[in-house]
Amino acid sequence: MNFQDHFELSQLYASYASALSAGEWDAWPEFFTEDCSYRLQPRENFERGFPLATLSFESKGMLKDRVYGIRETLFHDPYYQRHVVGAPLVRKAQADRFECEANYAVFRTKLSELSSVFNVGRYIDVVVRTEAGLRFSSRQVIYDSEMIPNSIIYPI
Repeated sequence: MNFQDHFELSQLYASYASALSAGEWDAWPEFFTEDCSYRLQPRENFERGFPLATLSFESKGMLKDRVYGIRETLFHDPYYQRHVVGAPLVRKAQADRFECEANYAVFRTKLSELSSVFNVGRYIDVVVRTEAGLRFSSRQVIYDSEMIPNSIIYPI
């Protein structure tokens, strides 16, 4: 893997975390290919090969629908999220395709409350080169805890 590819991968991960932390929901689908896969799944289900996922989207269009839901139909107490993502570990590199993993932690801050750890886990990704640059073709968000607060509204 050359330096330029590594730099672009690092920028993809950092830009993703920055956009979500800033609540730039319309930017979220743009990190993915048209025929992408995004799954949020508890670690136990993932490790045991169980298909049940908390969220599962199979296209960029489905991600855009989720953004519409966040903006127009979901009602909840407002809160901020802050994403902290480790450097991507490249498991396999090909010319225009990378299989990567990265640890993450998401902190949540509700108005007039202390910040708390919201969700912790790892991303298991397939990243591909497109005309627009590197994009996720598959992102599995594997969270460590079986317990999640009420619901997951925003992307992880």
